[in-house]
Amino acid sequence: MRPGFDLAGKRVLVVGLGRSGVAVSLFAAAYGATVTATDEKAEGTLGETAARLRAAGVKLELGGHPPSTFFEQDLIVVSPGVPVNLPPLVLAHVGGIPVWGEIELAWRFLRGTVVAITGSNGKTTTTALVAHILETAGVPTLVGGNIGAPLISLVESSTDSTVTVAEISSFQLETIKAFRPEIGVLLNLTPDHLDRHASFEEYAAAKMRLFENQLERDFAILNADDPEVTKRMPSRSHVLWFSRQKRVAEGAFLRDDQIIFRHEGSEIAVGRRSEIPLRGEHNVENVLAACAAAFLAGAAPAAIANGVKTFRGVEHRLEFAGEIGGVGFYNDSKATNVDAALKAIEAFPGPLVVILGGKDKGSPYTPLRDALRARGRIALLIGEAAEKIAADLGDAVSCVHAGTLDRAVEFAADRARPGDVVLLAPACSSFDQFEDYEHRGREFKKLIAKLGNRSAASAPTQKG
Repeated sequence: MRPGFDLAGKRVLVVGLGRSGVAVSLFAAAYGATVTATDEKAEGTLGETAARLRAAGVKLELGGHPPSTFFEQDLIVVSPGVPVNLPPLVLAHVGGIPVWGEIELAWRFLRGTVVAITGSNGKTTTTALVAHILETAGVPTLVGGNIGAPLISLVESSTDSTVTVAEISSFQLETIKAFRPEIGVLLNLTPDHLDRHASFEEYAAAKMRLFENQLERDFAILNADDPEVTKRMPSRSHVLWFSRQKRVAEGAFLRDDQIIFRHEGSEIAVGRRSEIPLRGEHNVENVLAACAAAFLAGAAPAAIANGVKTFRGVEHRLEFAGEIGGVGFYNDSKATNVDAALKAIEAFPGPLVVILGGKDKGSPYTPLRDALRARGRIALLIGEAAEKIAADLGDAVSCVHAGTLDRAVEFAADRARPGDVVLLAPACSSFDQFEDYEHRGREFKKLIAKLGNRSAASAPTQKG
């Protein structure tokens, strides 16, 4: 039984009016809370959202965060993009006011089973794949969190038989209290978000919070091939593993071409490696984790195999954007850190023209050197991090400072040869030039579409 929370008559402050902040404000107001929402943005940037919130009875404090408001609340719900060390938040917490994230509040109202997936890379693909497998198996499924809809917006659709599959970030895990998924998945741990977390250890500790409230009957699915994961074990959860390198005592692994799930002493074939439609070894790991989670959530082996085989990936993740003049263009805008970019680069044999750059997240780019030396022909650098990337890559690959994405695409189109792959794998966040990685990916695809149209228009017509 989950601990509930009676919102009726409570004073609730929502800090940050991104997607989850707006959803929480409307939810809490509908459940009878007196809601105030605060954001540093001016009202003009919120568009119709401000009117919608006011119509629901939400009081708005915009253009800053008045500290006095924080101390007049029964609950504060903070959006993932808001730093938890914001001074009024810290003082309110010290003063005994609960400070939760949206997933904490949502979890207390959600019905059914929760599968929560985190990790430095692969979260979106694995979350979408688990949901796809469960839907293929006929299991009532909802999907949200850091992908798609905020969890709080799924509450009214949930039932006792629903499985909610949630992508969860380190930012969201910083502000949990009792959040406890019945099935938790940790895909990997590599340095990320070091512009927000003080150290890799602090970042890893935030990820491990996924399991801190689990009981012995709950499942933790961990990557047996990742040394940073294997040295951090949940204390109470029923631990299962996934591995593409070795057999595991319990969990998912490969035996020749078969994907095997081993549980309670039995081994079950749940698919074939050769039928995985996704590129890259990292996606084999994502599939293994998804198979384990889907099995534990109630999917039959045949449905798992069919779900894997029919999954077509997610937008902005090694997404084919087109072929022009024998050159393939791929959109991996979701590669917002160095490890994700490395995995994208390693998914192709080369030769590659790689577009890198954006807003730096505090990690070195030196891990890209060997892969770019082996596969890369040109690195086109964009955004704020361009100088740092060039310095870290050294002579591993020829670097060109393109500045903006449109200039990088134009340069790639001029220099790429038939058989080359042009890959957008930025290794950085997008916030210097774009709203988010999705905006960056969509713009890349628009640029490729324009190139394709221009190429088709200039092609000589054949006369019969």
